[in-house]
Amino acid sequence: MMTKTMKAVRLHAFGGPEVLVYEDAPKPEPKPGEVLIRVHAVGVNPPDWYLRDGYRMLPPEWQPQVSFPVIVGTDVSGVVEAVADDVRTFAAGDEVYAMIRFPTGLAGDSRAYAQYVTAPVTDVGRKPAGIDHLHAAAAPMSLLTAWQFLIDLGHGEPNPLQPHQHRPVPLDGKTVLVNGAAGGVGHLALQLAKWRGARVIAVASGRHEALLRGFGADEVIDYARTRAEDVVRGVDLVVDAVGGPSSARFLATLKRGGALFPIFPLGLDAAAEAEQLGVTISATQVRSNGAQLTEIASLLDDGTIRIAIDSVFPLADARQAHERAATGHLQGKIVLTAG
Repeated sequence: MMTKTMKAVRLHAFGGPEVLVYEDAPKPEPKPGEVLIRVHAVGVNPPDWYLRDGYRMLPPEWQPQVSFPVIVGTDVSGVVEAVADDVRTFAAGDEVYAMIRFPTGLAGDSRAYAQYVTAPVTDVGRKPAGIDHLHAAAAPMSLLTAWQFLIDLGHGEPNPLQPHQHRPVPLDGKTVLVNGAAGGVGHLALQLAKWRGARVIAVASGRHEALLRGFGADEVIDYARTRAEDVVRGVDLVVDAVGGPSSARFLATLKRGGALFPIFPLGLDAAAEAEQLGVTISATQVRSNGAQLTEIASLLDDGTIRIAIDSVFPLADARQAHERAATGHLQGKIVLTAG
């Protein structure tokens, strides 16, 4: 007899890591256009703790209405358990990875911190055969963010962050500075820029230097010793994987005609300064895209792009994973094992 329940991490109220509850929850069933995934691993991302905290970092008009209880998370790697009758692109037994219903599922409709999750087939990519489920689960949101900022936007949806669509810029032969280069998005942006032929300056804690040089960084600046904005000039692109209001300090590093891509642009108010300097500030909202994940899989298969794992926790210890995230200075991604 098939079980109707599963283990999942749910919220019954907003708060700190202590509100993450590992408990029984109804096992989902795929609706038309969806697959049911038996989850092997879950990637931990900033939107997970934004939801847990009630999205207090967003403007009130952007805060989604959340109905409790709600399952946290967006990123999974696992095996297709079942498919809806209308699904032809995947079958039971297929290994897949996905960022599920993002940003449409901001109110908790992604439901990834669980033993089973349903996902629209359009969100699902074929898992790279050359990496395990831990590394595949760590990839989707961070890798799609870096890809959509730097390589291919992949959609025509209106940009909620600015009046015009974000456009990637040519990278071959350019100099790119990546701030927060050891973090989830940063270490992937670094590698994609190198893959596309750029010279990369990585800004991070000095303890990450060996890792970053291994990923191809041409220069590493330890932000604890040197402020990049004091010593760097004439770069073509800054990817600020930390973002926020402090991104404006990197405008001085850019040549005229250059661009600043803040991964987290909220609070940044530097349009007038950028116009005066002749540079562009542009950002986008990462969106689920299974076709892009399938396309990128070949780069993960052959080691062109490598995923750094900071730490691994059982799904039942999601609270400890969020506590680790709160300490900062991550080297890559945090992953939960679900089975």
